[in-house]
Amino acid sequence: MATERTLSIIKPDATKRNLTGKINAKFEEAGLRIVAQKRIHLSKEQVGVFYAVHKERPFYDELCEFMASAPVVVQVLEGEGAISKNREVMGATNPADAAEGTIRAEFAESVGENSVHGSDAPETAAEEISYFFAGLELVG
Repeated sequence: MATERTLSIIKPDATKRNLTGKINAKFEEAGLRIVAQKRIHLSKEQVGVFYAVHKERPFYDELCEFMASAPVVVQVLEGEGAISKNREVMGATNPADAAEGTIRAEFAESVGENSVHGSDAPETAAEEISYFFAGLELVG
């Protein structure tokens, strides 16, 4: 399996509860390295651009409102099969379905407030990473 990079976002429900360190520890324990990270407060417009792929979905407005409600931590994770590894560590979108020990099983409050976002494919990861980070910010 090849070394990959993927975008991770620690969402407002988790940053409000000061869970960034605990969540980062789970990534690192799984063998992922954090090669870029910053805490930002997105506007609703910025969130809308990022999640434009979901614009026609019924949860889009609620998602944008939530993601702009408080700071988030955006980061780039790197490692062998980083995209699938990150998704495994995050757990199922619905915390009720998430495996024990995953981020969502431990920290998510609901399907909507599920503590983390992760890229789902190499193409998506590249787009999402470039939305938040310039090349010079990625330090392997």
